[in-house]
Amino acid sequence: MAMIRSSCVAARRLSCGQILSPKCLEASHFCVSRMSNAASTSHTLEDRKKEIKKDGLQLQDFISGDLSEKSKWEEYRGNLKRQKGERLRLPPWLKTEIPIGKNYNKLKNTLRDLKLHTVCEEARCPNIGECWGGGEHATATATIMLMGDTCTRGCRFCSIKTARNPPPLDPDEPYNTAKAIAEWGLDYVVLTSVDRDDLADGGAEHFAKTVSHLKERNPNILVECLTPDFRGDLSAVEKVALSGLDVYAHNIETVKELQRYVRDPRANFDQSLAALRHAKSVNPNILTKTSIMLGFGETAAQIHSTLKELRDSNVDCLTLGQYMQPTKRHLKVEEYITPEKFAHWEKVGQEMGFVYTASGPLVRSSYKAGEFFLKNLLKKRKSEAKQE
Repeated sequence: MAMIRSSCVAARRLSCGQILSPKCLEASHFCVSRMSNAASTSHTLEDRKKEIKKDGLQLQDFISGDLSEKSKWEEYRGNLKRQKGERLRLPPWLKTEIPIGKNYNKLKNTLRDLKLHTVCEEARCPNIGECWGGGEHATATATIMLMGDTCTRGCRFCSIKTARNPPPLDPDEPYNTAKAIAEWGLDYVVLTSVDRDDLADGGAEHFAKTVSHLKERNPNILVECLTPDFRGDLSAVEKVALSGLDVYAHNIETVKELQRYVRDPRANFDQSLAALRHAKSVNPNILTKTSIMLGFGETAAQIHSTLKELRDSNVDCLTLGQYMQPTKRHLKVEEYITPEKFAHWEKVGQEMGFVYTASGPLVRSSYKAGEFFLKNLLKKRKSEAKQE
C-alpha cells in the first residue's frame, strides 16, 4: 500500500518519544517510600516491556535524549544485527527532536476541519514539524493520504488496516484536498494512498482529479503523486502521469530478492519497475521517484544491483531509509543501518546518476520532498544553462 510505503509507515516513519509516560510520573508521585517507589518503577518498566512486545515501538520510544548527540554515536555498543530470538535495541541515531511551529498548527487545524488524513500523522512521522513548518530552508511540505485509511493488501512491513472492500471513495475529497492545500500555502505536496484493488482503475482517476484541482488553484505548487502499482494497469499509470503532476513516485520498498518476503504477493519488482518506466515514457518532463527500506537483511550486492536496475529504467530520484517494525506481528528489524552506511549509499546513488539521492536512518520517501527536489532541480537547471 502506498500510504505506508511512503513513507512508512507506521513505525517505519517513527522516531520520537519520552522515557517516562505521564502515567509513570503520576504513579511515582504517590509513592511514600523508597521501596514503594522502586516497586512502582519496576512495575512500570515491566508494563512498558509488555506494551512493546505486544504492539511494537511507539512514537514515545523515539524522543531524543543524551544519546541523540552525534558525538556519542561512536560510543554505542549495542547489537546492530539481530540474533535468533533477539529484539534489537533502538540505536541513538534514530532519536530526534520534533520542532513545532505556527505553520504546523495551521496545517493540523485545517486537516481537522476538512476531515483529511496525512501520512505524516497516521505514521507519527518524526519529521512532521520540520516538514510542515518549512524547516531550515522554509520549504513547507506535507503528505496527504487519499482514498481512506483501509488498504486491500497486506504487506508484512505495514500496519495499515486491511479489507477486501474498503469504504467507497469520497467524491468531494479531490476538491477538499485542493482547498486545504491552497489555504496552507505549501511549496510542495505529496499525494499518496492505500492500495485500492477493489476499484476498476485502482483510484487513478481520483489522483488525477486531485492534481487537476490543485494546479487550477495554484499553478506554482509542486505536486508529487506517490502511487500504488495499479495492479500493473499501465493505462491507470498513464492517467496519473498525464494529470499535470511534477513527480511520479512509486515505492519498490525493498531489494529485488526480498520482494516476496516483504510485500503483498500481488506486488512485485517487475510490476513496480514497469509502472515507473511507463510514467516516464508517456511524460518525459516529469521526474520519477522510488524508495527503499533497509534493514530486512539485504546484502550490499543486492542493494547495488537493485539501484542499477532502477537507474537503467530512468528512475530519477531515490530515497533510502531505515525499516522499523510496527508491531510484533510484522517483520522484525534484521539490522539497524549506521549513518555511515547510509552516507555510502547516497554517494553510490549520486555516482549512478540519480537526480538526487536522499539516504539516512530517518529519511522517508516523502521526507523534506520539497527541499530535496527544489535544491537539486535548481542545481540541474543552472548547470544546463551554463552549457548552452
